Amino acid sequence: MWLYYGEPVIEESLSDFIGFVYIITNLDSGRQYIGKKLLKFKRTKTVKGKKKKILVDSDWKTYWGSNKVLIEEVQSLGQDKYKREIVRLCKSKGELNYFEAKYQFTMGALESERFYNEWVSCKIHKVHLKKVDFSST
Repeated sequence: MWLYYGEPVIEESLSDFIGFVYIITNLDSGRQYIGKKLLKFKRTKTVKGKKKKILVDSDWKTYWGSNKVLIEEVQSLGQDKYKREIVRLCKSKGELNYFEAKYQFTMGALESERFYNEWVSCKIHKVHLKKVDFSST
């Protein structure tokens, strides 16, 4: 279950967003993982002999990050030992990339063994952030 401001996420409340930045926390050790997840992605489908791009749901409901150590821990310890929190809902990929990197750098994800994160990768153009509301950060 994903939480947003301490409350379970209701799927219908995500309709205006393309993805979210999240933190997964090991409740015993306090170790955390900061990442991002798209809610939908484009797939190519052939319809009447023509290729069309369609939006399909991602695996966000069952997603546990891309870090192998974290995934192995979740499988061995059980999902109830972890908390999955959405910390930022995003309306564009640029916003999503920016805030994932911002949280990772601000929280020192690469500077401490307190985090599962092993690398940070981002490419963000200022033009992609023109419509972003920074007042809620």
